[in-house]
This record gives sequence, structure tokens and C-alpha cells, in this order.
Amino acid sequence: MSTASLRSVAEHQRHVTALVAPAGALGTEQVATDRARGRVLASAVVAPEPLPSFDNSAMDGYAVRAADLASASAEHPVRLPVAGDLPAGAALGRLEPGTALRIMTGAPVPHGADAIVEVEATDGGTEIVEIRAAPEPGRFVRTAGSDVGPGQEMLAAGTVLGPAQLGVLAALGVAEVVVHRRPRVLVCSTGSELSENPEPGSGTIRDANGALLAAAVEDAGGVAVRRLWVADDVPAFLALLESELAHGDVDLVLTSGGVSAGAYEVVKDGLGPRGVEFVKVAMQPGMPQGSGRFAGVPVVCLPGNPVSALTSYEVFVRPALRRALGHPRPSRPVVRAALTEALTPLPSKRQLRRARLDRDAGTVTPWGPPGSGFLGWFAGADALIDLPPDGHPLRRGDLVDVWDLTTG
Repeated sequence: MSTASLRSVAEHQRHVTALVAPAGALGTEQVATDRARGRVLASAVVAPEPLPSFDNSAMDGYAVRAADLASASAEHPVRLPVAGDLPAGAALGRLEPGTALRIMTGAPVPHGADAIVEVEATDGGTEIVEIRAAPEPGRFVRTAGSDVGPGQEMLAAGTVLGPAQLGVLAALGVAEVVVHRRPRVLVCSTGSELSENPEPGSGTIRDANGALLAAAVEDAGGVAVRRLWVADDVPAFLALLESELAHGDVDLVLTSGGVSAGAYEVVKDGLGPRGVEFVKVAMQPGMPQGSGRFAGVPVVCLPGNPVSALTSYEVFVRPALRRALGHPRPSRPVVRAALTEALTPLPSKRQLRRARLDRDAGTVTPWGPPGSGFLGWFAGADALIDLPPDGHPLRRGDLVDVWDLTTG
């Protein structure tokens, strides 16, 4: 096949991204903050109150008036009576001049106090405390609003909600947030060889693609609403899709298998005459690809070999889903790493090789043969080596682009 007839990887990426949905096209929804981990904010969150909401102690120690300790030092300590204790959660108290209050981290600084002396600068007394340092006003006092001011834009639109973001929302009492809606994906595997319980020697296999693609959709932030499989029967395939799409709860159909040039290409034979485009992309694995619309719903058609299906998903579908989610970093991070062994890229196709990345050493090791049927090797990989289509041999130690599959 002439390379001129192959679509570039970049062109097909643009095509799939435009088809699946630009950021925000799926709309937004309001969700409880405690169920929003990993979601992307569709609108900014403004702090409804200051954080902290009151002046509080940054240390375990003693609340004091700095003026009472102006002469204190290790050689000439100042002794003050301890008027009481202020544990965290205590009501706001008052400090009388010439006294100290024992205070715990997070407790409100009492009226009249303007500094905290840490326990380490005292003898730890409970009735009379000997203080060996002269604090400046404001020492170890966390003032109200010093972290987040009231009315301040706390989290911008496009923020991915992780532990720190959810923590500050909880601290401020923000119970709900507006996020981009998750794309709902119907995963459909095809092939008469698929079986739930294949008998030895029957020529049938289990549906690995459905499992890996549904998991990949969820991992990217989407929702795998249903997972189906259908035999190589075009009328049955089309009837199944029409029935499933009638529910109105699918934003994307993701198929695997039936897209190449064989005798039983159910997806290509069924959807091609109905406007779905099938092309060959200059990529290995994953050259045959399809995309378009069926019954008004975007459809992306991946090859049937599990390695090809998962690699194609990583290259084309995952970044499109994350863009639809409004994610600020839709693509996997790419790092440069040194090869631990020689490789020869293909002369006309961009090749993505399964690999293991040693992040500490800055090296990458090809993992398993390059064929499309080695799913077990893919299960042990954590990266993809992105080889350019130039055919130039690479030596051990040469730097290559590597997709880190553990992050992003």
C-alpha cells in the first residue's frame, strides 16, 4: 500500500477529537463535593467565607501579649501565671494583661493576645510558665483569611478536583460544585468468535476488548454505560445499535473489531454504507480505523486485536474524551528517555511500542514483541515508545519520546 493513501496520526487525532466533542459541548452538572473526585470544574468556585475563619494558633504553646515579654531571653526568662487552657474547638477566650493561656494548635487566639510562644521556648509550666524568648506580635498566629479571603476565586474553571481541592472545599463548607458532565460511552465488541465460556478446541475466545475498553473509558473520566458484544451479523449489529441508542443515554459508541479488509467485517460493512468513514492510519499497531455518526451519535471504530484496540484508544479516543471533559491536560505526558536496547523504526508508519519506563534512571526498555496479539505483555507495560516513521536505526542510549501511561 502506498504511504500516500494513509492518513497521518495527527490528522486522525484531530478528526476524532472534533467528532467526540469539544470542551463543554456535553454540558455541565451540579454534584456533591464529596462525590466530585477527579471531576473538572465548569465554573470557578468563590470562597463564601475566610479560611481560617478566625485567628488561631499555629503551634502548641502559650497565648501571650508580646509587650509582657519584651525583656524575655534565655538568660533572663519572664515568668507568667497560666490562667487556663484553650484546646482546639474551645470558645473564644480573653487574655488578661500579665498572664498566659496554654493553647493548642488550631485553637482560637483569645482577645488580648497577639502572639504565641511555642512550648519549646518555655519550661512547659501549667500554673506558672517560664518563657525564654521575646516574641514579635503576630508570631505563630494564623489570622482569619490568611489562607483564603472571603470572595476570593479559590478554584478556577478547568481545575481538576483532587485531594487538596476537595479538602479546601470541605473546609469552606462548599457542599456542591458545577462540573463538566462525564461522556457516556457504549462499548461494543464484535466477532462470532466471542464467547462467555469458550470450550477448549472450539475456536472461541473471551471478550478482552470489552473489558479493557470499558475500564479505559472509566479511567479517563467517562462512564461506560453498557458493554455489549455481537456476532458477525450485520443486521443483528445494526439492530443492536439502534435499540441501545434509543435509550438516549449515549454520547459515544466505541466498537472494536470488524474494521479491516477481511470477509467478515461487520462494523465496516454495517456502518460504512451509512456514512461512517473507514480509513487506514500510518500507525502500528492500529492501522485500520473508523469514525463518524450513526443515528446522530458519534461512533469510533477500533481494530479487533486487543493490543491494537488499546493502543488506538490511547492515541485517539482517550485525549478526545478528556477534552470533552474540559480537562486541562488531555494527553498523556511525554518524556524523553534513553533506550536500553537498539530499535529500528518502521520507514512509513509511526510505531508505538509497549515499554517499561525507569523514571529514576531516565531509561526505557521495549516490553515484548511488537505484534498486535501480545496482550499479556501490554499488561506488564507502563509506557509507549513513540517511534517516528523514518526507518533510521536507533542505538542503545539514544533518546526517544515516551508516553507515560501511569499519569495524566
